[in-house]
Amino acid sequence: MTYLFWCAAGYLSGSVLYAYLIPKQFCHVDIRTLSDDGNPGTANAFKYAGFFAGSSVILCELLKAFLPVFLAARMLDPGKLPFAFVIAAPVAGHAFSVFSKGKGGKAIAASFGAILGLFPELFPLAALAFFYIMFSTLVVIKPHLIRSVVTFALFALTVYRRVPIPSIQLGCLLISIITIFKHLIHYQKEEIRVSFGFRRR
Repeated sequence: MTYLFWCAAGYLSGSVLYAYLIPKQFCHVDIRTLSDDGNPGTANAFKYAGFFAGSSVILCELLKAFLPVFLAARMLDPGKLPFAFVIAAPVAGHAFSVFSKGKGGKAIAASFGAILGLFPELFPLAALAFFYIMFSTLVVIKPHLIRSVVTFALFALTVYRRVPIPSIQLGCLLISIITIFKHLIHYQKEEIRVSFGFRRR
């Protein structure tokens, strides 16, 4: 029952779409109607509402996923398999928000927040950041949508191979499934390009 409580708390926390609310309330901007993809996410908040609104959004998006996981890890046993659903709950909330009729964002910032909540276990966070940086700078994958799909797929595989804790393995797999699904439903068959960032032009 306690695991169920924290799953519900995480889902509800994740369902608060700060990337929509902050630009709407403070900048009178609806990023869902202005953006091409209609995504209530951090990148669109920066693009359409500016630096300060975007910075506030990313902080809130990280915290809404971090806090439920971090607090639950101090009250429950993170090593037990049901904790996997606690890890994924804020990401599911962001992707399928109960406050937005089941619609939500692509959950990148929420994913980072949720796995940051696993502190002091930081390998999953480092793995996700590593793949995003690598595919943005060294081996550049475009469009960004496909970059995220590849990143989360490799992230889930790496955590499975390197972190010997089934609850974290499953939690990161669930996060990856959610984010990959949310990205692929927006895929419009754009040309996929791979280039090497270090190559001289």
